[in-house]
Amino acid sequence: MFITIISTVIVLSILVFFHELGHFWTARRFGLKPKEFGFGMPPRAFGFYKNTDGKWTKVFGKQEPVDAADTIYSINWLPLGGFVNLQEDEDGGSDPNHFANKPVYQRAVILAAGVTMNVLLAMALISFGYMIGLPQSTDELGKGAIVSERKMKIVEIVDKSPASKAGFKVGDAILSIDSKKFEKFADLQTYVDKNKGKKLNYEIERNGMVQKINVVPEIIKETNKGGIGVAINESGLVRYPVYLAIWYGVKSTIVMLWLILVAFVLMIKGLILGQGLAGEVAGPVGIAVITGQAARMGFVYILQFTAVLSVNLAIINALPIPALDGGRLFFLLIEKIKGRPMKRELEGAMHYAGFALLMLLVIVVTYRDVIKYGSVLIKKFF
Repeated sequence: MFITIISTVIVLSILVFFHELGHFWTARRFGLKPKEFGFGMPPRAFGFYKNTDGKWTKVFGKQEPVDAADTIYSINWLPLGGFVNLQEDEDGGSDPNHFANKPVYQRAVILAAGVTMNVLLAMALISFGYMIGLPQSTDELGKGAIVSERKMKIVEIVDKSPASKAGFKVGDAILSIDSKKFEKFADLQTYVDKNKGKKLNYEIERNGMVQKINVVPEIIKETNKGGIGVAINESGLVRYPVYLAIWYGVKSTIVMLWLILVAFVLMIKGLILGQGLAGEVAGPVGIAVITGQAARMGFVYILQFTAVLSVNLAIINALPIPALDGGRLFFLLIEKIKGRPMKRELEGAMHYAGFALLMLLVIVVTYRDVIKYGSVLIKKFF
C-alpha cells in the first residue's frame, strides 16, 4: 500500500507541477508577476519573495506580505503538484501587467501553456523511455529498433474457454509451457496444438509476479486447432538510438493524443445519448490502483503510465468546460468576437457551476472505482 500511495503522489505531483509551470513561465514571458507560484497545495508552509527594496524576504503560513514587489515562491503542506495564482478572476484596475489587462492572444497563450506543457512532458518521458527501453508490441517496429526481454502477452480471452476457466487474465505474459520457452508465437501454437487433450503447465508473469497454471487445450472452433482460447501479442522492451528515440517519442505522443481524443469524444457522445460512462473510465481510486501496479512492475512501466496520464490531463483541461483551461479559452473567444469581456459575475458563476459538475462526475467515477477495486483496496489496507 505504501508503494501505491507514494507512487501516486509522485506521479500526480509531476503532472500538476509541470502543468502549472507552463502557465507560470509564459505569464512571466509576457511581463506578468503572478501573485504566488507554489510547490504543493495550500496551506502554505513558508515562502520567499522580493520586497519593494529588492531584498528576498521570508513569509510563513497564511501571512500575506504587504511589501511584496514580485511573485511569492512557496512550499505548501499538501505534496500534490503545485499552483500559480494569476489573479485571472480579479479586476486588474489600471495595472498594465495584470492578467485581465493583457491582450486576448497573450491570455490565450498563458492559459493554453499548461496543456502544451503536459503534451511536451509526455513527449519527453516517452523519448527517454525509448532511450532505455519501453514495453510495447513487436509487430510493427520502427527502423533501428533494438528489442530485448521478448514476451508473449495475452490480449484477449475467449469466454468459457479453457483459459477462462483456468484463471488466465488479459495482460498475463506466457514465460514457458512445461518448462519449454518459445521465441515465436507460431512455435508455441504448434506445441499447444500437438498436445491438445493433455494437461499443460503454463508459467506466466502477472503484475511482476510469476505464477503457474495448469490447463488442458481443446479444439478451438475459430481456428480448428488445439488451443486454450486466447489471443496473444508478442511484446518486448524496445529502445532506439538517442536521435531516433526523440523522433519516435514525439510521434508516439501525437498518435496517443489522437487516440485518447477520439476515446473522449466517444465517451462524451455516450453520455449525451444516455449510454452512461464507458467501463474503461477511471477516477482517483482507479488511477491510484493502476499507478501502484505500474510501480511494482518497474520504472519503465510507471514512466509509460505517467506519459499516458499527462496526455489525458492535457485533453481534459482543453475541454471547453467552465473551470477548466479550455472553458476559460472559450470565454476569451467570446470576448474576441464581442469586442468586450463577459460580465465577471456571470463568468464566475459559470466557472463555479462547471466546477460543481466536475466534482459530481468525480464522485460518480470514484464510486464506480470503489465498486471495481474495492476488494483490492481491502486486501491492501487489511
